[in-house]
Amino acid sequence: MKKLIVLLLLCGLTTGVYAKDFAKFKQEELIARILNQQVKQQISLERSVSSILKRYPEQVDLVLKVALERYPSQYQEIMIGAMNAEPVLACEVIESVLAANVAEPAEIIAIAIEAEPAYAQEIVNIAIQNNPADIENIIRVAIQTEPVMSQSVVDNTLESYPESYLAIITGAIKAMPDKIASFVMQAINLFPDNSSEVVTQAIHSSDSKHNKVIVDSAIEAGLSQESAINAAIAGGANAESLAKID
Repeated sequence: MKKLIVLLLLCGLTTGVYAKDFAKFKQEELIARILNQQVKQQISLERSVSSILKRYPEQVDLVLKVALERYPSQYQEIMIGAMNAEPVLACEVIESVLAANVAEPAEIIAIAIEAEPAYAQEIVNIAIQNNPADIENIIRVAIQTEPVMSQSVVDNTLESYPESYLAIITGAIKAMPDKIASFVMQAINLFPDNSSEVVTQAIHSSDSKHNKVIVDSAIEAGLSQESAINAAIAGGANAESLAKID
């Protein structure tokens, strides 16, 4: 009797799994049919994706999966259409498009932030979670795409990923060297025990014309003049030019 009950339960579970898979297959088929029909009617893919997700926002993963499988080269239209439908879907859109591997992560990030700049930090976080080794490039692209959000993105990312502070500072400096003073000061304020490393990396990552600004900023943030100068020299700065710093 016990064996019969177990067998019936297993049959029930198997049937449930098949039913769920079949339902998902039918949904994918329906979405594909709608997209194909609208494309044939010369309705843009961007508009098609947007209209579907306005009606079924809970199906974002499935809609993007179907759209990207059938039209991978039109990922930009698909992304913008999805985010236009529901801006709060920005993070889910990024995850799906990154997973689909249809373009370089940097390009996907730039498209997403340009479409929804208010979600820049969330987009950066998703990108870092998917590819933590590329954090420097992610920060650089994010800041170049949306300069207005640069300071908040850098500050928040430094706090969220303290182990990558040097890569974050490097990406920020390469994107916006004119804001190098504020980037250096914020990093030193957050990581005072690593002040010298911040200066060395900032010098190494920037043009020599910024050397004095970096050293002055570090001193203002609390690093001693001697330590700041030594750290700058370690980064490649010319000792004679730094000797003029008061």
